[in-house]
Amino acid sequence: MSSDALDILDNPDAVKALLAAMQAKLAASEQALAAERSAHQDTRQQLAAAENAIKLTTLQIEKLKVQLARLRRMKFGQSSERLLLLADQLELSLEDLEAAQTHATCVVAGRTAEETASESSQPRRQPLPAHLRREEVLHPAPAADGCTSCGGAMAQLGEDVTEVLEYVPGRFHVVRHVRPKLACKRCDAISQAPAPSLPVPRGRAGPGLLAHVVISKFADHLPLYRQSQIFAREGVEISRSTLADWMGQVSWLLQPLVDRIAEHVMASPKLHADDTPVPVLSPGSGETATGRLWVYVRDNRRWRPSDKPAALYRYSPDRKGERPREHLKTFAGFLQADAYAGFEKLYAADRQPGRITPVACWAHVRRKLHDVLDADVRSIAREGLVLIGDLYEVERRITRDPHDDRRKARKYSKLKALDFFQWADGVLARVSARSPLAEALRYAVRLKPALLTYTEDGRLEIDNNLAENALRGIAVGRKNWLFAGADCGGERAAAIYSLLETAKLNDVNPQVWLADVLGRISRGHSISRLDELLPWIWEAPTAQGCSTASV
Repeated sequence: MSSDALDILDNPDAVKALLAAMQAKLAASEQALAAERSAHQDTRQQLAAAENAIKLTTLQIEKLKVQLARLRRMKFGQSSERLLLLADQLELSLEDLEAAQTHATCVVAGRTAEETASESSQPRRQPLPAHLRREEVLHPAPAADGCTSCGGAMAQLGEDVTEVLEYVPGRFHVVRHVRPKLACKRCDAISQAPAPSLPVPRGRAGPGLLAHVVISKFADHLPLYRQSQIFAREGVEISRSTLADWMGQVSWLLQPLVDRIAEHVMASPKLHADDTPVPVLSPGSGETATGRLWVYVRDNRRWRPSDKPAALYRYSPDRKGERPREHLKTFAGFLQADAYAGFEKLYAADRQPGRITPVACWAHVRRKLHDVLDADVRSIAREGLVLIGDLYEVERRITRDPHDDRRKARKYSKLKALDFFQWADGVLARVSARSPLAEALRYAVRLKPALLTYTEDGRLEIDNNLAENALRGIAVGRKNWLFAGADCGGERAAAIYSLLETAKLNDVNPQVWLADVLGRISRGHSISRLDELLPWIWEAPTAQGCSTASV
């Protein structure tokens, strides 16, 4: 026994300290092990929950398909128009549920759904239509000049051809990727270029076609089943179910870009916010509920031209105040929005991570007075509109000025705004409290501090038109597709709208940008260089170096 060990045994305090240290290490090890087991258990539970959700969605899809087939057979009778409308509703539900099922499968597997499926489970594909124009892309074998193993001459053994259905604005065409297979005459070594990378592995949709489907649905407001009908008229048979699978996988591929846009938007010193109703079909019931699409816009170019604009959309099944509070949980700064009561808790002085200052919208006030004047052309509301017009005249003169110059110019605006409120107080004292004019003026007086806020800071705007403009496309789409197929469809729409609207704000063609981004992702674009794909950084593609020929 060593002298150190004898010293410890002779010293009871040292023994106690040693035991305490050993017990502490043991407890720490057990705690770490328990935490690791808990993490693995949570992961397993999450995966199990996701897999169960996929199974339930599959059952729901099959049920809806049966209902849809029954409705499509019932073509005659007095209620045929109502039945056809219900069938269209079911088509929308199916495309959203099928896309959600594919997206969830990608999330669980960590890669695209077609990569996880076995070859035997895939339906046999029909050849691409023979009437379509062919464009041939030759991928030379790496060792065409000589065998890399022995230096011997290479002879062609055969070739593999991958046909990809592509779309350029106005027409379909087929890209034939030809990969000659070479064999060494001396040592039988084989050389061949790798198969072309596609956004949907083992699929036959090129990036341009996928971009076209996305743009048609969300920018041109064409549901997938209508796109399928349009494609069929061009001699290209693509089922709605296949289009929904593509949509689910594309949304999964693009989600990191949506997350990056969200970070960029929430880092702005001020945001514009608004929301709009979206009818959402309850699958299987034929009834609709009212969901909401919220938009948060970062656009500081008027006072900082170098700032990059972006729009973030979020979906919720209702309009509860907790929804915007969740969306804006990382934001602090100025929020320009309407007088929605659900925003009030965001303005608490002790809010974390920082205070949000409300900025009201003079366009809302002006709109309410216009409505009064339209109803009665002799109304005194005209005087209020003249005063508000003076405020907008100041804004027209300082649109592109630096924010400090804008703040100085708005000293005059503050005086004119105070004149407006003095006039409003006088009118309210004279007119009936129940009149439309009184209601419009009470709205303005109640928001007086928030309406004056913009006059103190040159970074702010006089109204919330930036957010309202970002919702105009959704309002147009609502007239065409009438409703979302399910809540999952609303969430996917919010993500895709975020990408497309951000591209438009940066003067980028969404079709060209999306096709290029999907192509780069399929070719293994590094996640560490994700920012290169953001619309405000992205550069248009240059011509590829492949050998091409039309057939």
